[in-house]
Amino acid sequence: MSATDTASVASLLIVSSDNYPPQRVDISVLFGEQLAARGHRIDWLLQSEAACDKAYTTEWHGGTVWVGPTDLRSPLLARIRKHFLGIVHDLRVFGRARDGGYDMVMVKDKFASGLFALLAARLFRRRFIYWLSYPFPESYLIRARDGTARYPLLYRIRGAFFWVTLYKILLPAADHIFVQSEQMRRDVAAEGIPLERMTAVPMGVREESAAPAPAGELRSVIPAGERCFMYLGALTRVRRLDFLVRVLVRVRRKVAAAKLYLVGRGDDPADERLLIEEARRAGVSDAMVLVGQLPQPQALRYVREADVCVSPFYPTPILNSTSPTKLVEYMAMGKAVVANDHPEQRLVIEQSGAGYCVPWDEDAFANAIVDLMEAPERARAMGERGRLYVLQHRGYRAIADLVERDLVRVARLRSRA
Repeated sequence: MSATDTASVASLLIVSSDNYPPQRVDISVLFGEQLAARGHRIDWLLQSEAACDKAYTTEWHGGTVWVGPTDLRSPLLARIRKHFLGIVHDLRVFGRARDGGYDMVMVKDKFASGLFALLAARLFRRRFIYWLSYPFPESYLIRARDGTARYPLLYRIRGAFFWVTLYKILLPAADHIFVQSEQMRRDVAAEGIPLERMTAVPMGVREESAAPAPAGELRSVIPAGERCFMYLGALTRVRRLDFLVRVLVRVRRKVAAAKLYLVGRGDDPADERLLIEEARRAGVSDAMVLVGQLPQPQALRYVREADVCVSPFYPTPILNSTSPTKLVEYMAMGKAVVANDHPEQRLVIEQSGAGYCVPWDEDAFANAIVDLMEAPERARAMGERGRLYVLQHRGYRAIADLVERDLVRVARLRSRA
């Protein structure tokens, strides 16, 4: 449905954990490009990505953004101050919800500020929507228990507070809920939230990015002739990417000069040190390339030039409910993929035929990677099937249709309230 008249246009104020300017495609493309271009009025309360001592107002894709200050220093007290500044900035939701004339207030991945937004929505008779992209409460609690948290006590406190806030207050009160996958929809329903009040919105890509490398294109970031596989995404410890280092060892037993490229960064320097130490211990330090965080166009250049792209998701309930962005980004660029058995990855690969879905097993992963390295024509055919699947099912125009339908429906509910 495309907004063509007043009855089909929604106006919303979004309070989001994303920083300004937003980088995640489910914000920058879905809301910034697609929904705003259809005539929906979308304003934002966001915290600055760059160092910023004072709040300011700016325009973004036709909407107003109230940008809050931040503290980018790394010590614990500075990080606490950053969160405090964000919460104080989000108190603006009361004034904006009162004066802005919105149909609804939407919160994305916020908890304390979500309580403010819910109260503001109720006080000023706005509909309340919640967008949950990741099971944050469960993640904090698990990391506090398994020792991967930098500050275990703080993670335990945050996890418990977030859990109660999300499942006992925010989601039961929401007029509608967007979640990241059908698995997350089922998981949230298990906490007592009605299924019919939730919509699963998977990650997608711009349709324009769904293009394979031109025939004969020369490599520019990976040396010509080098055999390699690559991973694009966060290098956080919770993802257990030392697994890929051990996969690399096994790949090199059959493809001696193969290399692994890792494009991204961890939440903490210790995350990358863990990978470096694992590569040193396994004797493959010279075969693992830590590229670092790159702007998306440069990062996707590595995807384009790699022989095989991998999407490992450690089999845990926390990651089982996610919708992997990297998988559809790989497929959009016509790359054959190797992924492990994960609810959404299994579904996408089975439906598309874009690669191999294997168990979380180092030998199984390595064998699938080598198979594709040694059969480039098969890899190209898989990549093309994946690209066509993304165009049909995971382009943001189609995803925007899904989200727009529910936003307009909720807006009409308000008009009858």
